[in-house]
Amino acid sequence: MIRVLVVDDQPLLRHSLRLIIDGADGLSSVGEAADGEDAVRQARTLLPDVVLMDIRMPGQDGLEATRRITADPALAATKVIVLSMFDLDEYVHEALRAGASGFLLKDARPDQLVDAVRRTCDGESLFAPAILARLVEHFVHSPRTAAGGGRVAGLARLTARETEVLTLVARGRSNGEIADDLTISMRTVKTHVGNLLAKLDARDRAQLVIAAYEAGIVGR
Repeated sequence: MIRVLVVDDQPLLRHSLRLIIDGADGLSSVGEAADGEDAVRQARTLLPDVVLMDIRMPGQDGLEATRRITADPALAATKVIVLSMFDLDEYVHEALRAGASGFLLKDARPDQLVDAVRRTCDGESLFAPAILARLVEHFVHSPRTAAGGGRVAGLARLTARETEVLTLVARGRSNGEIADDLTISMRTVKTHVGNLLAKLDARDRAQLVIAAYEAGIVGR
């Protein structure tokens, strides 16, 4: 059972999200919060697998709450999916920097939300297609910045196959699509992704995307 914490300042939306989660096979809403501070407190108490996090809330916003959750060693297994009414670039970039594993708009269909929760819990990153396209465009056209020393060393240790997998991850491919592209099993894909996370000291696939573009693994 995937345990989900719902965070939004609107009671009606929290209720709707919980109905969607509880109505899906294998998912269960374990709690809710109305602001960022309560979200962090609830996450530390409930230890959810996934947090559905609103960005714009009174008091502590969702970005700061995401930073605190993803930086907490006790919540290392908890993933955050940011939800927003707006697909503003600065929100997407800041959500990624804060450690979010996905970004969805609030007009997503219920089945898309459920799929995002499942895939995120399984270690994939989920971004609305239009958002991912702009995110990639941002990194392609931004000046290259040097990755951290440990990350650079990690890139040097990648095998040829791991570099191929990293390139496909950065292009938004799912595990299934990577398996098809490289004619390997899903299990092998997951092994390679796990190795990439360890070698690049990355929390999740979203950080692998950042690492790939900042280091120039994916060309302009």
